[in-house]
Amino acid sequence: MSRFHALRHLLGVWLALGSGLVAVVVATSPVSVAVAVEQRVTISILPPISQYGATPTRPSTALTVVAVEVSPATPGRTVTLSRASGKSWKSVARTTLTSRGLAEFSVPTLTFGRPVTYRATALAFAGEPAVTTRGVLSTQWGAPDFVEEFSGTALTSSWSHRGTDYNPVGLRKCSRGSSQAVRVAGGVVRLSVMRDPSRTDRCAAYRANGDPLGEFDYRLNGHISTAGHQDLTYGVAAARMKFQQLRGQHGAFWMQPSVPVAGATSAAGGGAEIDVIEWFGEGSGGLSGSVYYPTPTGQAKAGGWVADQSAYLGSASDSWWSNYHVFSVEWSPSGYVFRVDGRETWRTSDGVSGRAQYLILSLLSSDYELPNLGGEDRLPQHLFVDWVQFWRSAS
Repeated sequence: MSRFHALRHLLGVWLALGSGLVAVVVATSPVSVAVAVEQRVTISILPPISQYGATPTRPSTALTVVAVEVSPATPGRTVTLSRASGKSWKSVARTTLTSRGLAEFSVPTLTFGRPVTYRATALAFAGEPAVTTRGVLSTQWGAPDFVEEFSGTALTSSWSHRGTDYNPVGLRKCSRGSSQAVRVAGGVVRLSVMRDPSRTDRCAAYRANGDPLGEFDYRLNGHISTAGHQDLTYGVAAARMKFQQLRGQHGAFWMQPSVPVAGATSAAGGGAEIDVIEWFGEGSGGLSGSVYYPTPTGQAKAGGWVADQSAYLGSASDSWWSNYHVFSVEWSPSGYVFRVDGRETWRTSDGVSGRAQYLILSLLSSDYELPNLGGEDRLPQHLFVDWVQFWRSAS
């Protein structure tokens, strides 16, 4: 029997995804004498959403993220990233594929003051030949549509305080938002949980089922939003944050619909609560990301605790309260992708909002959390936000 030689072909296809450019390369290669398998390598540019570090820093120095996805997923396969250098290509980084076939790189947006063209190569592996993508430009997302660096000594006009009343129905009987718990200085906004100086009495807190939790000091919470000032529908929203260490309160970067729709039965029509990130303190479940959205039968939820959280830290000595990290969501009509410093934590196509959404930053002490602080002498607690940005997509 004569040997069968499978044809190999290489097809470069350009696809627009939001404002970013995606290059897809499809290659067919033989894995046996009679069976051919299609390799698909996708490279996409994200905005500068990677900036791990200990101190406040200008967002203009953040690193652009290049995401490469290879199908079929072959964990351990090496992927290299190169940048155009004249008429040649210079290798700048390499990594191996994750279990779902993903490789991610944090790289400079500019070299010698100019945009960079990047391409990726999935090296030959387990009988499959190397596949190289076409190039993508680092500045495809362009300048951010909204930038907040928290310079000066007060919030800009893009922000306002929210939740300024004690809210027993919302399980914050013992706390309320207040400007006293928000401080802008040194290029960051500090959101606090602190005692309410106007109250000398104590608050009896209860669980949602009515079980008593004890008595606690009344609290003020840092709770601000861009409602009525800044919103987006599809794109990438990011915040560089350093959380509080202790339990008893939770820090968050999240989004809500700019115009609530009463009786909505879908996220497309009514929007969603998009919890880009929540941190519940050391010793709890830690980091969480969720989407809450309306359905014909009531509210539904996607997401939850972030898996393998330590894998997203910058070093063995890093922590979510000792260094700043960039938490982001890429939101398109087809779904959400959540990331830490440009590295994907989870994604979902559930509850995709079709409405404009505004941004929220908060450090909230819900009643059910209060016993976890370990004593009122541990107040105040602080969350720091270095910057917030969003890039609107073209969708």
